[in-house]
Amino acid sequence: MNQRMEFDERKLADGCRDGDAAARKEFYDRYAARLMAVCLRYAGDRATAEDLLHDAFLKLFGAFDRFAYRGPGSLRAWMERVTVNVALEWLRTRNRLGCLPLDEGRALPDAAEPEPAEVSRIPREVLLRFVSELPEGYRAVFNLYCIEGYSHRDIARMLGINEKSSSSQLFRARGLLARKIREYLESN
Repeated sequence: MNQRMEFDERKLADGCRDGDAAARKEFYDRYAARLMAVCLRYAGDRATAEDLLHDAFLKLFGAFDRFAYRGPGSLRAWMERVTVNVALEWLRTRNRLGCLPLDEGRALPDAAEPEPAEVSRIPREVLLRFVSELPEGYRAVFNLYCIEGYSHRDIARMLGINEKSSSSQLFRARGLLARKIREYLESN
């Protein structure tokens, strides 16, 4: 099965590179839902995420000549990285990544981070909604650090902010999410 998947990914990438309409349709059908989830994480609302998804596929189809197949998973990693970059560019062009006021004089409501077992009781859709409700700067840093695995140095470079801003926005994002999770657990 793994060899077939590898062959299918390579064949699919080659077909997309060559402009094969059937390969492009298969690529879209196979990966649109996964890339939509990436777009939703950054956009915060479905309509914007759909626009970002459209832009991401245009970018992907135009960039297949620069894709190099490196084994199973390389196509997925490449297309997700391109999609994240499309979302970040959207945020940058709309000046949505400037440092948010941190209300230094006011602390976040004290909410201890929930245990993994507690979080596992919350439906995935609810957790994604909580992330989508974060302020845009917090959401971008949270996604890049916690989901994409970038360092604060990389995030600062990508977003045009300093490392301390990245770190503080992550701290505040986690605090807001912890509070939302605690409230949800108490009421459900």
